[in-house]
Order: sequence, then C-alpha cells, then structure tokens
Amino acid sequence: SAEEQQHQPGGLFPQQEPLRPPKTAPLGTGMAEHLQKTGITSGSQDKVPILESGSEMAEPQFAVNPVATSNLSVKAPEFYPSGYNQNFNLNFTDSSFENRYDSYLTLAEYVQGFLNHLNEQPGCFESEIEQFAIILNGWVIADEALQELVELIYQQATTVPNFSYMGARLCNYLSHHLTISPQSGNFRQLLLQRCQTEYENRDEATKGDETTRKQFHAFVLFLAELYLNLEIKGTKGQVTRAEILQEGLRELLNSLFCNPVDSNLICAVKLLKLTGSVLEDTWKEKGKNDMEEIIQRIENVVLDANCSRDVKHMLLKLVELRSSNWGRVHGITPHTEATPENDPNYFMNEPTFYTSDGVPFTAADPDYQEKYQELLEREDLFLYYEENGADLSGHGELYFDEIDDEMDPEIEEAYEKFCLESE
Repeated sequence: SAEEQQHQPGGLFPQQEPLRPPKTAPLGTGMAEHLQKTGITSGSQDKVPILESGSEMAEPQFAVNPVATSNLSVKAPEFYPSGYNQNFNLNFTDSSFENRYDSYLTLAEYVQGFLNHLNEQPGCFESEIEQFAIILNGWVIADEALQELVELIYQQATTVPNFSYMGARLCNYLSHHLTISPQSGNFRQLLLQRCQTEYENRDEATKGDETTRKQFHAFVLFLAELYLNLEIKGTKGQVTRAEILQEGLRELLNSLFCNPVDSNLICAVKLLKLTGSVLEDTWKEKGKNDMEEIIQRIENVVLDANCSRDVKHMLLKLVELRSSNWGRVHGITPHTEATPENDPNYFMNEPTFYTSDGVPFTAADPDYQEKYQELLEREDLFLYYEENGADLSGHGELYFDEIDDEMDPEIEEAYEKFCLESE
C-alpha cells in the first residue's frame, strides 16, 4: 500500500527513559531497619533459647517480627556476584509472570534479553512468543516505544548471524498480535519503512567497501525471509505475501548483478536459493517472465564478469537447480516408476562409487553397469568379513591365514634401509 511504501528516516532511535522504577530498596537500609525493630545490635552474639513443649516454656529474650514484614528482597544487588548482570540471564521458562520482566528497567533491556534468549534457544519460540507479546502490549503504549522495538528487532536480524529467519518469524507474529496502532503506523508499517531506508541505498551499498557490502547482504537475506514469513491477511480472511517485498527483491537482484563482484554474486545466489521457487511461481501466476530474465542475466555474468571460478560454478549450479524446477518433483504418481526422463532428482541421492583406480562414478555415468560389476568382483574377496576385519565365515576358513605375508625382496631391502635411517 502507499502507506507501507512511505519513507521514514531510519537509524537508531533514542533510548527510552526507564519505564519502571526499581522495586527493591538497598539491602543495607532494610537490614538496619530490621535489626532496629528486633532490638538486635550489629555484632550481637546472643542466641535464642530453644522452646520446650509443656506447660512451662522458656520466655524468649526478644520478639522477632514475622518474615512477611521484612524489607529484604531476593533481587537486591547485594545477592548477586560482582559483574553478574541478572537482566540478561533471566529464566524465560519461569512460570511466574512477574519474574519474567520485573528486573528490567527499560524496554530495550527486556527486548534485547528476549532476542538473545531466542538466539541461544530457538526451539523456545513457540512456547514463549505469546507471553512475550502480552508483556509488550502492556509496555509498548507510545509511538517512540514502538519505533524502538522495531529498531531492536531489525538490528538483531541484520547483525546477528543466522537470526534472519527467527527475526522474520518474530516480526510476523508481532504484526498480528501487537495492539498499539498509532498514527505513525502499526508495527508492520514501521518495519517496512525501516527496511525502505536500506533499500533506497542499494546501489551505493553494492559499490561500497567490504563492511558496507556485508551489512547490505545481511539486510537482503532478512528481507528475503520477511517475504517468505510475513503474512498479510485480507479483508476476506485470505492470507498473502507482501507484494511490495516481491518487487523489492527483484530490484535488489538487479543491483547485485549490476556490480558483479564475488560477494554480491554470492548474496544473489543465496537469495535465489531461498526465494527462487516462490518468486517464479508468483510471477508465472501474473503472466510475467522475470525469472527467465534473471537466468539470462546469470548466464551473461558467467560469460563476461571478472569473478572467481568458484563463484561462476555457484552460478551455474543455481541455473541447474532452476532447470530441475528448484529441486521439486511434480507429476510423479506413486504407481509410476521414477526414471531419469521423468524425475529431475533421479540421480540426486545416488551413492558415489570408486573404481580400482580411485575414479568416482555414479549411476548417471554411461558405463555405470560395467564399472559397478568390476566393483562387485573386487568386493567378493572380502565377502565374509566385516568392516573391522572380524571373520563371519566360522573357524577354519580364515582368508587372511592363506595370504603369504612375506615381503618382496625389493620391499624388504627398502624397509631395512628405512629402519637404519630412522635409527
């Protein structure tokens, strides 16, 4: 929509002021008050007499207030070792709702702690994302807080290796479950506006230094994950992908191929491996031939670009992958036997064998049958032996006992010479 494409300056947002005042008093103050109430002076060595059952009970020497009235807190800083930061080691699986975020003073601390937790334990996403959204709905109640949340997730997804997929899933969930919708835009609109900032600098980024290109490539792959994971719900309940991201990925590929250095081409290969099948299907539904144009562009790069041989090999393998319908098999019924003609993946999972000369071959080789028969004849010599050499044929049939283990005279002479030189 036009609203989603609206550009808004990016960059780090100002850090929000603490949203919650500390709930715990310093331990020293609470301890002094408690000792004063109980009448115990610091350093006192008095002991409380043991109470005996019966009619006559020893009177206590002083009164002790119930524990419930104590001002002590388990969250007091004195209970933590020096250098220990409890904010980023919170146990998110704790059943207590309050214990999950009480020790955080700012939104940034809480969100960053959860993002780090997801990065270390991605399997916790399903069980903890709902509680995370509930807490954010009680915390993110202003435009500035929503912008800060978007920036924190964007930075994590584009700077932490392998977090782009998890970041895209997180963005999809929050786009449907955050209740705040200010005039500046809801979560999804602000996220797309943040991505727009990097998108508009694509041509400069692909021509920049290594660090600039690396940051840009991380953004490209995050945008690819967003395209695959961000669901747009229509008025009739239908779920579609963000079309604006589809067009954006097409332009990003164009920028990468316009500056065909190795790192840009590798990023383009990763992008197409990730989204190629979905993009081509979508374009075909619209009657577009964009993927054919991209493949032709790749073939021109392989012929003309001054890139490394390894990168050219990657590009050719990508063209091969696309020719096999991105590795997908269609039209093979359970009753139809797969053949090299009707199954593009027929040889994909075939094992690799080696001839007596060490030359590899697979079922795709024309002389496969001849080479495989030779391999079987060689293995017949070891038919009765396991991999560790244990005999399977029974006593009295030891194959290795029949082998003459005497050295050839020439080998024996060379061995003696080796031993003398070693000494």
